[in-house]
Amino acid sequence: ALEEIPEELLPQAHQAKQEMIERISEQDDHLMEQFLNGETPARENVVRAIRMATIKGRFIPVLCGAASKNKGVRRLLDAIVDYLPSPSDLPPVIGAYRKENKDIVRNPSDDAPLAALAFKVQTDKHIGKLTYVRVYSGVLKAGQFVLNSSGQKKQRVGRLFEMHANHRQAVEEMHTGEVGAVVGLRDTRTGDTLCTSEHPIVLESIEFPSPVIGVSVAPTSGEDRDKLAKALHRLAEEDPTFVVRSNIETGEVIISGMGELHLEIIIDRLYR
Repeated sequence: ALEEIPEELLPQAHQAKQEMIERISEQDDHLMEQFLNGETPARENVVRAIRMATIKGRFIPVLCGAASKNKGVRRLLDAIVDYLPSPSDLPPVIGAYRKENKDIVRNPSDDAPLAALAFKVQTDKHIGKLTYVRVYSGVLKAGQFVLNSSGQKKQRVGRLFEMHANHRQAVEEMHTGEVGAVVGLRDTRTGDTLCTSEHPIVLESIEFPSPVIGVSVAPTSGEDRDKLAKALHRLAEEDPTFVVRSNIETGEVIISGMGELHLEIIIDRLYR
């Protein structure tokens, strides 16, 4: 639990708070007027001023805490809600399409055409491939057909889930600004754009660094060769910084990643 400020430090704390309110007041005329008149501004007005300055890029809120000791976590979550922008506060997303010679603008609204970005792929042992997406505009609905504009393939959205750590909750649709997981997108990779055929768009993809280290791997027996190939393919699909290739001259399978620890984790997952 948080402790009260020691009495000998109260003057310093009061001075620091006054300086902070003065800085915040510079972002809001009403707060500045209250500050100059010696009035104490209401908390909701201070929060609103911090939020607007943060959204404009003028403020960067800094909080103290220790996750390992569960100190300050709730305050951090409250600050995310209070200060960081919601989807409606963000500017329109800009995309393109190969048949268009100009930028395509999508406003962050449910009424706009669908534009969603796949940012993660994961395999679940119970329901198969999960594709995590972020909806930038429009509404993504379970059962609808979408266009993977990055790969020019139409796919059917299976089930939609809201993810809560290891728990998932089925939903019928995902709205602008929401993040969730999709079942059924077999041909979608990390960085692909999902949209409708009527309003195609390609969002800026995610760039990943190239691998810096590689090692050769081999199955313990010939019978495990296919199992190894399938497992490596699945891991490479989930992690774009992990690359699998075959050495044509030696026939070896080479796995490459971002460092020794990265490859150790990959190999550990292969044994599971």
